[in-house]
Amino acid sequence: MRLLVLLVLASIGLGPLPAWAQAVKVGAVVPLTGRYGAGGAQVRAGYEIAVEHLNAAGGVMVAGKKVPIELTLLDDESDATKTVSRFETLAAQGVVAYLGGFGSDLHAAAAAVAEKNRVPYLGVAFALNKVHQQGFRYLFSPFWKSPDIGHATQGLLSIIPAAERPKTVAIFQEKTDWGREMATAWTEAAKGGGYQVVVSAEYAPGAKDFSDLVLKAKGANADAVFALPTPPDGMTMVKQMKELSYTPKLTLFIRAPDAVIWSKNLGKDGDYMVLAAGWHQGAQRRRREEVRATRRSHRGPGLCVRGDLGRGGDARGRARSRQGTRRRRRHQHEHRHRAREVPPRRHWDSPAGAPPVDQRQAGAGLAQGDGDGSARLSRASLREALSRVTL
Repeated sequence: MRLLVLLVLASIGLGPLPAWAQAVKVGAVVPLTGRYGAGGAQVRAGYEIAVEHLNAAGGVMVAGKKVPIELTLLDDESDATKTVSRFETLAAQGVVAYLGGFGSDLHAAAAAVAEKNRVPYLGVAFALNKVHQQGFRYLFSPFWKSPDIGHATQGLLSIIPAAERPKTVAIFQEKTDWGREMATAWTEAAKGGGYQVVVSAEYAPGAKDFSDLVLKAKGANADAVFALPTPPDGMTMVKQMKELSYTPKLTLFIRAPDAVIWSKNLGKDGDYMVLAAGWHQGAQRRRREEVRATRRSHRGPGLCVRGDLGRGGDARGRARSRQGTRRRRRHQHEHRHRAREVPPRRHWDSPAGAPPVDQRQAGAGLAQGDGDGSARLSRASLREALSRVTL
């Protein structure tokens, strides 16, 4: 929310609003349908909450008085060409700031439009690093980039006992700029992470058959799989991994498991997945209860973040569903008590200068006992690792 305020103030500084202006017009283009629809729903919910909070307090200060924010949000249908046209439409409507959606390829297209129109652009869920090396002056992105994810992966592996740490990795590389960039980042992180990349295979977004990738990883005895699929692609991968009896020790998927549809569509097959969600309801932060209350009041798909470690007695941080069972509520209650016993830590407290890794990254791929006979890390090791996780 603070970033939205700063973006609006920066845009106003570039050109003062007319004295008669009754609102600050902000335009957002978000994928609400198509392959990024699930992630776009999360982004939309965040923007709507931010605008609601700001306007409840009178809006933003302009020329000595508070002016409300007027948000116009359009769907680009997960199509970069439509992203460009939607932002041009918003420019014609006189918006003073752009808010981006979800997916690095869409952000890359939008950043160029913002630069051309000289309109400040805020890009969330935007990890593609190379766009930020192009000297854009109107691009703002408070989000980790590919090199950060590579370093964080090293940190994740460092908290796993050496004897149980994955030694071989298969990278399922999406044929996009971000897919290639992350494959490079994970490959470069291999030395520091203590693993060897034994498979690096490409796939086209929207593919229906991932059996070739799965069989290559299985044939190479890859202990872990790293990938950044969209939710539809990721769900198909998991189903085909199960069909082909490939159960790596650790599966790290960026992006796909964040969405609520992951658990709804996959059920228990979607458990034991390491993910990197943007927020965790168990995090020890100021105003946590206020954020929780807002999440409950909106109940949008974008605010129910799944951060579980799989089913069973060691589940931590499972996103609440409306029909939560007594057992799940009991686990959440126990989690809150455990969380109070572990003081918050900062990255400079991490052993050997390891980069910060949070509970979302140390997630579900580390638990044991899903009934399929796969060799997973022990729960005792998991508890020990989580006790040292940076919050």
